[in-house]
Order: sequence, then C-alpha cells, then structure tokens
Amino acid sequence: MSSSLDQLKATGTTVVCDSGDFATIGKYKPQDATTNPSLILAASKKPEYAKLIDAAVAYGKKHGKTVDQQVDDTLDRLLVEFGKEILQIIPGKVSTEVDARYSFDTQASVSKALHLIQLYQSVGIPKERILIKIASTWEGIQAAHILQSQHGINCNLTLMFSLVQAIAAAEAGAYLISPFVGRILDWYKAAMKKDFTASEDPGVKSVESIFNYYKKHGYNTIVMGASFRNIGEITELAGCDYLTISPNLLEELYNSTAAVPKKLDASGAAALDIPKRNYLKDEPLFRFDFNEDQMAVEKLREGISKFAADAVTLKDILREKITA
Repeated sequence: MSSSLDQLKATGTTVVCDSGDFATIGKYKPQDATTNPSLILAASKKPEYAKLIDAAVAYGKKHGKTVDQQVDDTLDRLLVEFGKEILQIIPGKVSTEVDARYSFDTQASVSKALHLIQLYQSVGIPKERILIKIASTWEGIQAAHILQSQHGINCNLTLMFSLVQAIAAAEAGAYLISPFVGRILDWYKAAMKKDFTASEDPGVKSVESIFNYYKKHGYNTIVMGASFRNIGEITELAGCDYLTISPNLLEELYNSTAAVPKKLDASGAAALDIPKRNYLKDEPLFRFDFNEDQMAVEKLREGISKFAADAVTLKDILREKITA
C-alpha cells in the first residue's frame, strides 16, 4: 500500500514543506516550500549553510552605508539565498517573509516586498516563483492587495486565525493564505483545559470553514493549512488545496500506510448556506469583527512578536559576522 503521504497527495492536496533545510525538502519532494525567520534562524546555525551566510554578509557589507543598513541588507539577501537554493530542489514556489515589524505598515510592507522581488530577479529568479509572505493584519491585507493588483506579485497571507481575516484576504486577491491549525488548538486546549480529537480540533474546523466559504463564493485564493501539531490534523484536512507540513510530520506520513480518505471537497460547498460578507473596504467592520475573536487577536499578536524576535536574533548573528 502507498504511504500516507502519497495518499494525501492523491486526494488533490498539494504538499508543501515547512522548512529551510534543503536535505529535508529534497527527501519529501514537495511542490512548494515555505520559510520564515524562525526556520531560517534554525537552519543558519548548521555548518552546511555557512556559505550562504558568507555570501549574504559580503553583499551587505558592499551595499550598506551604516552597520544597521548592512545588517538589514544582509538579512534580505540571506532570505533570497535560501530561497534560491530551495527553488533548485522544488518545482514550484517558495514563500519569503516580509519583516514582521512591518505588520502594521502597509507602505513599508509593499516597499520591502518589491525589494525582495528585485533581489530575486538579480540572481535570476522570476517573481512568478516567489510568494511574498505577510501577516494577516488589516495593513498586511491591504499591502497584499496592492502587490497583487498593481505589481502582479503573488502573496501568502500568514498568521491567519479567523474567517474574518480569510474573507478580507480573498477580497484582496491574495494568491494564497496560511490559516494556522496547531496554534488555534494550543489556545483552545489552554483556555478550555481539555483535549480534542482530530475531528473536533478547533484549528481543523477553522480551516474547514474557510475552505467552504471560498469554494461556496468562487474565490480562487488557495487555502494552505499550516502549523500542525499532529498527523491527525493533517489527515482531517485531506483534500484541502495545500498543506504545509514540518519535517517531523512529513516523516510520520512518509513511514505510515494508514488510509487517508479525502475529507474536504469543493463540490460539496456549493450547497452550503454560507452568507457572503465584505471587509476589504470597511476597516471599522473588519477590526470590530476580528476583535470579537479573542483567540485570533491573541494568536496574531503572539505570532508577530515571535517572528519579529527571531528576526532580531538572526540580525544579531549577522551583525557579529559583519563587525568581526
């Protein structure tokens, strides 16, 4: 019998590798790959990636006028160096994240995205192979709308924890969204002091609701479930457009032959009674409805802070190398 991983792919789900480690990505043969500062930070500590860091530091020293600017330039180049290497392994796209500190600044997010695309193009990578990853704040969703509609740059709206964010992202024309399954489960387990079966999992339910809303109302935005805690969450979402999976869970699926039936089906969403809502041009309504979801508010804040902190740690490592 084929592996659970192959069965998952057979349901129509595109498997994406949530890693910055090239060997891992090569083993599981995903279509796409996602990265973030936390993953790059982990990978950068391995000796086999020293040459990428050295190349980025050399670039930063050459282009930055001050040390701070050199550090920023080095980090941007490092993200691109990782992305370039990953794209030699996978056939599809790689997600590269805009600094989380810009999560509440639309124009800064747009400017950083355009700069990253320019860097990719300078090393021979066309924008069609890149997804610019931006937090699903009001400002981030507006930035994605500008990048998609005015620049033809595809975006991955990440740190998504609610249908409110998902609806606005689809209206913005985002290429892809990343609703975080496991982090939603974490919050509910802590808040309710109980465990959940895979079928009851609040994170799974959140992705199901987003998937059905998109299919019901004909949005083309790709739903990519992310941040999984166990393979039960993954198999409950078999049939979802994309799932981005960490190496340890990919390994479990790779070594398992348990059946993985299709659970999500776009054709079934048409018959569902799901009223349409509009947020993209109504900031007060978006903010109010999002604010009503305590879990989403808390997890978005936490996620932005964590990504920003890891970016600072990575910058500190690069600063030491630049000033050595």
